[in-house]
Amino acid sequence: MMCNKSHYSQDDQRQCKFLSYMFYQAVRDRKPVWMLEDMRTMESFYWEENASLRTYSPSEALLYAVVHNHLPYARYLLSHYADEALQVPGDRFCCCPSSAPHLAMAVRYDRKDILGLILKIANQLPGLKSYINRKGCFHVEDGKTPLHLACELLRAETVLMLLGSGASPKIVDSKGLTPLDVILEQLQMSKINAESKKLCMDHLLLFTSSLQFKMKRVLKDNPAEWNRLLGEEKYNYLCGKAPATLFLISMQGILKCLPPSDFPASVKQLPIPQSLKPLPPERLKLRSVDVQ
Repeated sequence: MMCNKSHYSQDDQRQCKFLSYMFYQAVRDRKPVWMLEDMRTMESFYWEENASLRTYSPSEALLYAVVHNHLPYARYLLSHYADEALQVPGDRFCCCPSSAPHLAMAVRYDRKDILGLILKIANQLPGLKSYINRKGCFHVEDGKTPLHLACELLRAETVLMLLGSGASPKIVDSKGLTPLDVILEQLQMSKINAESKKLCMDHLLLFTSSLQFKMKRVLKDNPAEWNRLLGEEKYNYLCGKAPATLFLISMQGILKCLPPSDFPASVKQLPIPQSLKPLPPERLKLRSVDVQ
């Protein structure tokens, strides 16, 4: 059944909408992958009048899988439709063609396992070289990159995963703020979750060799407040009054040489004490995602 409003009655259209909701609900209920794929490719599940396709694309299905944390389905879509799955979905999902909605959604919903799969694919496919640094929709995300969003949400583990996978800490959002600015603003506004904010900052500094950020003037104008918030050593470094510590300089040099596609395995292999390695917590081991 092709659900074109010009050819079908209101009852037919209601039936198409119901079938469309069934697919969404099936992903939400984490039905088996084979069942979801049968449903996804049925022509009756896409009811919009002007749709050029009558099935859900791998990209649209992956968004559902991210939202509802359906890891096996996300793994299947990324392994069988790597290019298509990470394309920007249709207008009803996203109005900004240069964004990375799947990545942003994985950050926002804290889907770290699926995020790891997406980052792996993004670093394997030449066509997705800049994918990790794409800015979000200006209408919804204010031009934030996934790294900005992770800092805003104080997801320290996600911040480290993104940085290790090649996210740039230098890109600014629509307000001219870097991810470091986002963290500093949060530190200034509230002492709540101060440790998470400082951990995000420490991760950012490991991957930031040159300090250019909007809040630097604010730090210099309020030395007493920021010395108390950051500590004298870190405050002086951020203001350019003192060089980085030898440890920070060494780690910045090492991390710059490691290929993002091998993170975090490359960090694990470094011949330094385990406590000094910037690594996300060990997670459930995932089966690899192979690009066909």
